[in-house]
Amino acid sequence: MAGTTYQVIVRGKFAPLDDEQRAALLARADEHDVYQAKFTEEGTVTYERSLLGFTFRCLVPATGEDDEAVVTGRAEALAAAAVAELGAGHRDLTSVSTDLADIKIRHRARG
Repeated sequence: MAGTTYQVIVRGKFAPLDDEQRAALLARADEHDVYQAKFTEEGTVTYERSLLGFTFRCLVPATGEDDEAVVTGRAEALAAAAVAELGAGHRDLTSVSTDLADIKIRHRARG
């Protein structure tokens, strides 16, 4: 069956951070600024220097049999892995997904 791709935004909070984790995240904060955010299959993590929470953006390919729960589950697993790679834990994940086939592109009228 034909597949589609979902654009998913996962938001979450960092699990309680110790001083070392906080310092490591702050040292790399510029690399994870919102201006670095991209929707890719690997995904990107962004966070502010307040370290209250993070946002993970990714593209999730899906088959016609995958429902939204499967898609967001994959995205949340990717988000958890990406935050763990930064040396932190996560909690309170919430996700919003959009089927790219549902996005309409408006073309400007020429005149």
